[in-house]
Amino acid sequence: MEVKEFRELSPKELDAKIYELKSQLFDLTRKQAVGQLEHGDEIKRVRKDIAKAKTVKRERELNLSK
Repeated sequence: MEVKEFRELSPKELDAKIYELKSQLFDLTRKQAVGQLEHGDEIKRVRKDIAKAKTVKRERELNLSK
Protein backbone atom coordinates (compact mmCIF):
# COMPACT_ATOMS: atom_id res chain seq x y z
CA MET A 1 0.00 0.00 0.00
CA GLU A 2 0.99 3.59 -0.51
CA VAL A 3 1.33 6.04 2.38
CA LYS A 4 -1.58 8.12 1.07
CA GLU A 5 -3.82 5.03 1.32
CA PHE A 6 -2.86 4.65 5.00
CA ARG A 7 -3.59 8.34 5.58
CA GLU A 8 -7.14 7.89 4.25
CA LEU A 9 -7.95 5.29 6.92
CA SER A 10 -9.61 6.18 10.20
CA PRO A 11 -7.63 5.57 13.41
CA LYS A 12 -9.51 2.35 14.17
CA GLU A 13 -9.08 1.10 10.61
CA LEU A 14 -5.38 1.94 10.79
CA ASP A 15 -4.98 -0.08 14.00
CA ALA A 16 -6.85 -2.98 12.42
CA LYS A 17 -4.62 -2.80 9.34
CA ILE A 18 -1.47 -2.84 11.49
CA TYR A 19 -2.78 -5.90 13.35
CA GLU A 20 -3.60 -7.62 10.06
CA LEU A 21 -0.15 -6.88 8.65
CA LYS A 22 1.58 -8.17 11.80
CA SER A 23 -0.35 -11.43 11.67
CA GLN A 24 0.48 -11.74 7.97
CA LEU A 25 4.17 -11.19 8.77
CA PHE A 26 4.01 -13.87 11.46
CA ASP A 27 2.53 -16.36 8.98
CA LEU A 28 5.14 -15.53 6.36
CA THR A 29 8.07 -15.91 8.77
CA ARG A 30 6.67 -19.21 9.98
CA LYS A 31 6.41 -20.44 6.39
CA GLN A 32 9.97 -19.31 5.73
CA ALA A 33 11.23 -21.21 8.77
CA VAL A 34 9.81 -24.49 7.52
CA GLY A 35 10.80 -23.85 3.90
CA GLN A 36 7.34 -23.36 2.41
CA LEU A 37 7.77 -19.71 1.39
CA GLU A 38 8.35 -19.30 -2.33
CA HIS A 39 8.75 -15.53 -2.55
CA GLY A 40 10.93 -14.09 0.19
CA ASP A 41 10.28 -10.54 -1.00
CA GLU A 42 6.77 -10.75 0.48
CA ILE A 43 8.26 -10.45 3.98
CA LYS A 44 10.11 -7.29 2.96
CA ARG A 45 6.93 -5.77 1.47
CA VAL A 46 4.86 -6.51 4.60
CA ARG A 47 7.55 -5.09 6.91
CA LYS A 48 7.64 -1.88 4.88
CA ASP A 49 3.84 -1.62 4.96
CA ILE A 50 3.90 -1.98 8.75
CA ALA A 51 6.49 0.80 8.95
CA LYS A 52 4.39 3.07 6.72
CA ALA A 53 1.28 2.45 8.82
CA LYS A 54 3.12 3.10 12.08
CA THR A 55 4.58 6.30 10.62
CA VAL A 56 1.11 7.58 9.76
CA LYS A 57 -0.11 6.66 13.24
CA ARG A 58 2.77 8.53 14.85
CA GLU A 59 2.18 11.57 12.62
CA ARG A 60 -1.38 11.68 13.89
CA GLU A 61 -0.23 11.42 17.51
CA LEU A 62 2.08 14.40 16.99
CA ASN A 63 -0.56 16.26 14.93
CA LEU A 64 1.69 16.53 11.92
CA SER A 65 0.05 16.95 8.55
CA LYS A 66 1.51 16.08 5.15
